Amino acid sequence: MRFFDTTLRDGEQTPGVSLTPAEKLEIASHLSDIGVDVIEAGSAAASVGEREAIRLISDAGLAAECCTYVRALAQDIDLAADYGADSVHLVVPVSDLHIEKKLRKTREQVCEMAWNTVEYAKSRGLIVELSGEDASRADQQFLRELFREGIERGADRLCFCDTVGLLTPERAAGVIPPLCMAPLSIHCHDDLGFALATTVAALRAGATCAHTTVNGLGERAGNTAFEELVMSLEVLYGRRTGIETGKLYQLSTVVSRLTGVPLATNKPIVGEMAFTHESGIHAHGIMRDATTYESIKPEDVGRKRRIVLGKHSGSAAVETALHEMGYHPDPHQLAEIVGRIKQLGDAGKRITDADMMTIADAVFEIEYTPAIELRQFTIVSGSNAMPTASVTLLVQGEEITGAATGNGPVDAAIRALQRSVAAVGTVRLEQYHVDAIVGGTDALVDVTVKLSKDGKTVTSRGARTDIITASVEAVIAGMNRLLREEHENRSEDTD
Repeated sequence: MRFFDTTLRDGEQTPGVSLTPAEKLEIASHLSDIGVDVIEAGSAAASVGEREAIRLISDAGLAAECCTYVRALAQDIDLAADYGADSVHLVVPVSDLHIEKKLRKTREQVCEMAWNTVEYAKSRGLIVELSGEDASRADQQFLRELFREGIERGADRLCFCDTVGLLTPERAAGVIPPLCMAPLSIHCHDDLGFALATTVAALRAGATCAHTTVNGLGERAGNTAFEELVMSLEVLYGRRTGIETGKLYQLSTVVSRLTGVPLATNKPIVGEMAFTHESGIHAHGIMRDATTYESIKPEDVGRKRRIVLGKHSGSAAVETALHEMGYHPDPHQLAEIVGRIKQLGDAGKRITDADMMTIADAVFEIEYTPAIELRQFTIVSGSNAMPTASVTLLVQGEEITGAATGNGPVDAAIRALQRSVAAVGTVRLEQYHVDAIVGGTDALVDVTVKLSKDGKTVTSRGARTDIITASVEAVIAGMNRLLREEHENRSEDTD
């Protein structure tokens, strides 16, 4: 089977998403590298920027085919050919609703437009995928006739578009086989949550290509999610997709970052919680045999398993986490630590690594001297000023002042902190999360960060009424834990 990715066209039609040509090229490179067959780079007729993106992608020497969306218009075909596209996704309305209400034409007129455009595209040396828009609500006999003549005129491939997500898996099993007169694609939208199931059903019924978007991006409720379809086929149907699944998470995070559309925490495969466990029963089972509560290995999609602590955590999970941090409690100490963690969880707090270490230090009666102390920080930001931050820290007894600019005041503050501690270690910000804020203008902001240094990671939290102060507090807490003596003895006999 084949994968036709439309993240850069249908996915970019997600409200609020706009990608530069360079960003489209970056995503296209990842798509080609992971094994996608066709990349729909955009619509050449849409704008100068779209045409530049198509040119960049077509000139990049990628293994994937470069495609562009076109209407049944000669000028669209010319733009596609002139800017280096390998193929065109020729979309024509096929339901009477679209033909009459949107185009205000007849079936006969639509057919002639489609067939003539196929012939013209072939004369320009393009591969043609003839696509029926709103095919789910079309007269299926009319659709077959349009497709049949389209193939006679030179169309290389066909596509059934479930434009508003009305096709069911059961119906797909009936309507797809008669349309397989040439390689057939299935293009589903997720308006009613059926996109993935219907895409799988269409593939089982004879379709040979799936149209997808990374993270399920797209208009309204989005399109069939690439990563979910790949793993569903691999795991549930034993179908080798040819996709390098170990790169799925990296691709997902790149697309999320560049589009500005965050991943839902509970999203399958790539969401933050997909391989995260808190429940005592689940965590205990996972530690004994991961298959007890995981259908796939996190490593198979480029992820890592995570055990988080909270009010549902049991002694086994807490003890494992403590051992990883270098603590070796006796049964009494372990029970005390578990009790304190559950108290924080009952108070609605997420338990970070820094919280855990603070609790453990208190129970072990370890005197902990922070490596970093904040003396002061200043932020300058405004409509006519680049956000700039300066911080003064006491780093292992030495006063250091650093400054940095950023995309916003929080970004500037974190960059300034990173520069200030560069002499003692390179600390990277891996994740930044702000909990939902409710209440008035003085509501508490809860910031959680994930930091890393030399392969070691730690999470920490800051809670203040000011988001910048909360962020600085969280980062300093995490840095202190990362810069702590790596071989510090934290066993029960610590002095």
